Amino acid sequence: MNKYLTGNYAPVVDEITATDLQIIGTLPPELNGRYLRNGPNPIGDVDAQKHHWFIGDGMVHGVCLRDGDAKWYRNRYVGSQDVSEKLKRPNISGPNWNNNPSGPNTNVGGFAGTTWAMVEAGGVPVELSYELESIARNDFYGTLPGAFTAHPKIDPSTGDMHAVVYAWAEWMDHVQYVHVGSDGRVKRTVDIALPGMSMVHDMSLTEKYVVIYDQPCTVDFDLAAVSPFPFKWNPDYGNRVGFMPRDGAAQDIVWVDVPLGYTFHPMNAYDTPDGGVVLDLCIYDRIFDKDLLGPFGDCSARLVRWEINLQSRRVVETVIDSTPNEFPRHRGSLAGRPYRYGYCAQPDLNSMNWPTIKHDLHTGQRTVFDHGSGRAAGEPVFVARSGSTIEDDGWLMTFVHDDNNASTDFVVIDAQDFARGYVAQITLPQRVPFGFHGNWVRD
Repeated sequence: MNKYLTGNYAPVVDEITATDLQIIGTLPPELNGRYLRNGPNPIGDVDAQKHHWFIGDGMVHGVCLRDGDAKWYRNRYVGSQDVSEKLKRPNISGPNWNNNPSGPNTNVGGFAGTTWAMVEAGGVPVELSYELESIARNDFYGTLPGAFTAHPKIDPSTGDMHAVVYAWAEWMDHVQYVHVGSDGRVKRTVDIALPGMSMVHDMSLTEKYVVIYDQPCTVDFDLAAVSPFPFKWNPDYGNRVGFMPRDGAAQDIVWVDVPLGYTFHPMNAYDTPDGGVVLDLCIYDRIFDKDLLGPFGDCSARLVRWEINLQSRRVVETVIDSTPNEFPRHRGSLAGRPYRYGYCAQPDLNSMNWPTIKHDLHTGQRTVFDHGSGRAAGEPVFVARSGSTIEDDGWLMTFVHDDNNASTDFVVIDAQDFARGYVAQITLPQRVPFGFHGNWVRD
C-alpha cells in the first residue's frame, strides 16, 4: 500500500465553487484577499508501487475573504499537458522550455500583480486568474531563459524575487540563480557548477548573500530507469552550503561544509555584524533512503540553527527543537533579516494530531496550538496585522484536516495568543488533501 495515496493524501475528484460558507467566530475585517495553497492531486488511476507524493497533478485550493466575510472557496487543477489530456481540455498556451507534461503542484502566490503557480525542477510557472483558472504558462513575460523553482524568496526592501533553480534531466552539472525584478521580468541569471545533480529544493537569502544548498540527495540513475522521481539519499556526496554575494559571480561563492543531513525548507537567514551568517532550518538526518515515495518515512525533521563563520568556514549547530518541525514560516517583512519568531507544522505519518508550533528564538519558548484529537494542521502562513510594528502581531492561517469525519477547516489563529483558540473557523465543502505550500495574497 502506498501511504501517500490513502487517507488525506488521497486526491479529490471535483472542482467546485462554494459561496455559502459558514463562519464560526469572527474574521478580522482587515483581511481582504485570498488564502491559496497548492498540492498534488493525481487524476485517475496511478501505479501505486511507483507513485511519488511529489509527482501528482497540481491543484490549487483557495478561500477569498473580504470585509469580515468569506466570499468563496474554490479548487482548480493547474493547467498542464497532462491535465489537458486527462480531462479532455484544450492545452494551455505559453512556452514550455523542456516540454514538461506536468504542471506546477508545489507553491502558489501573488507577485508582480498576478497569481503564479510554481513547481521545482524545471517547470515554467503557470499564471492563474483571481478565481484560480489557469491562464497560460508565463516565463516572466519571455525573460526566463530556462527552468524555475517552487521556492523563490522575495526581498521585502525591493520587492524583487530571488531563486536557485535546478532541472535534473536537462542540467546535470549546474544549477542557476535567477533574479526577477518586481515588475515580473528576469534581471540576471548566474550558472553555478555542482559536482553532481543534487536536489536543490529551496534556498535562502540574506541582505548580502544568495545561499545555495548542495546536499546528499542526488539523482540515482538506476532509480531513474524505473521511477519518475529519481532522487535518493547519497551520504557519500557530502553536504555543503554556498554563499554568493548578491551581485557576485559563481567564482565568488564561499562553500562551507555543514553537518550531514537534508533540508527541504529553511525558516529564515540573516547576516551577523561580525560577517557571519545565521541559517535556521528544518533538517532531516536522511531522506529518500528507505522511503522512496515521500519525505516522511525515514525520519522527521528537527529545527536547528547553523551559525556560520565565512572566514574560518566553521559551523556551530544548535538544536532549537528536537521534535518534528516542517513547513517553517515567519513574518515576511523580515525575510533575510534578524527576527525573533518562527512558526511550523508538526507532521507525523503515525498520527493525525499535527499541532502548530510557535518558536521564540530569543527566549527558546515553544508554544503549541493543539487543534484537537485527530486534527492535522498544515503550513502556518503568517499575516501581519495592518499597521503593526510588533513582530508577532498578526494572524496565522492554515488548513486543518479533521480525520474524525474526513473534512477540512480553514482557520485563523491569533499569533500572539494561542490560548484564544480559533479566531475564525470555516468548514469547507470538501476535503482538502495534504499538500505543500501557499500564501496569503492581499487584494
